[in-house]
Amino acid sequence: MKTDLTDTTASKINKALVKGRRAIGTPAVGMVLTLVIVTDEENAYDALKAANDASREHPSRTLVVIKRVSRSPRDRTQSRLDAEVRVGADAGTGETVVLRLYGEVADHAQSVVLPLLLPDAPVVVWWPVDAPLDPAGDPLGALAQRRVTDTYSSEQPVRELTARAGTYKPGDTDLSWTRITPWRSMLAAALDQVSVEVKAVEVEGEEFNPSCELLAMWLADRLEVPVRRSLSSGPGLTAVRMETSNGPITLDRADGSLATLSIDGQPDRAVALKRRDTAELIAEELRRLDPDDTYASALRFGVHRLNVSNGQADTAGKPEQPEELERSEDSEQPVAASRETSPDAEAASDVKGAPDVEGAPEGPSAKGEPADGEAPAQAPAPAAAKPPALKPVPSGLSGKGAK
Repeated sequence: MKTDLTDTTASKINKALVKGRRAIGTPAVGMVLTLVIVTDEENAYDALKAANDASREHPSRTLVVIKRVSRSPRDRTQSRLDAEVRVGADAGTGETVVLRLYGEVADHAQSVVLPLLLPDAPVVVWWPVDAPLDPAGDPLGALAQRRVTDTYSSEQPVRELTARAGTYKPGDTDLSWTRITPWRSMLAAALDQVSVEVKAVEVEGEEFNPSCELLAMWLADRLEVPVRRSLSSGPGLTAVRMETSNGPITLDRADGSLATLSIDGQPDRAVALKRRDTAELIAEELRRLDPDDTYASALRFGVHRLNVSNGQADTAGKPEQPEELERSEDSEQPVAASRETSPDAEAASDVKGAPDVEGAPEGPSAKGEPADGEAPAQAPAPAAAKPPALKPVPSGLSGKGAK
């Protein structure tokens, strides 16, 4: 049963809900929570369909908040609330109210939602797209015990993970974290089967997928080992490889549905790890309304701490050179060429006993005086103290010039 209300109020919406329940013969309210979906017109259909499917497991009153953009400046000053009330088969196993806010009332959506909340029932707010960086600080998020976002829908998912770590409050969660629940369960079960020491981990998945970063941060936080993040063509997460004291442990899912668990010394096993739809994800989040401390710990680990060991390994074999020495080495070749073509200048430098200054130009700066726009030359003592190994001798210099 559907009821359309134009330019209405929260009181009229409540009356329409009661009238709809009586019309279908279920006057009692048998719902366990209120689910508030904050979205736009483009994504409202998919979000509402997922919520209706999830309501078969969690009967709830679903409030869809859509903030409409007024066409003219005059319309923006006029507040209006339109509602679509659905009861019965059109609303799954609960009730659905689609709220469309126009004008100034769009900036005060919490005042419209508050009278429609179920009494003495928990509240969950879900942002399918365009979630605020601080969900708990949002006026609608402040009404809820549980706040669900989806970092995967943002333009810069990995960077947004860092922002959410700084604004995390108990009750925040993310569907990107929910997507890796089967992976976390399978990896934990694999480590319970053998007594090994994990030395390093590699998480492979497609680029710009925050679930891969969250799984890598969870493994690094729990195992306290270096975790490397590598890229693949997807879909989603494709593999996790753990280097242990008794051989590798690999969980590989190349096709997005069936994975292979390989443990050294045991036969390979096929594991069902299909990519779940949004209805299954939101239903899982509605099963628990308490704070997720595991998600908070993994989120606060930090994306910047991944691949740290690899960065150190890349620079381990390189000699430590000061920045000024590297610049002097880069400019060595043109200096050598100038000395080869001007032997008189080299002889004059040897006769006067002047220090070997690389790239010394002719004119005032060659005599120790700074040229126009140049900084004064440094004392020659630090240059004499440079290690010979770090200052290669350019080709073409005579034995006297090398000294």
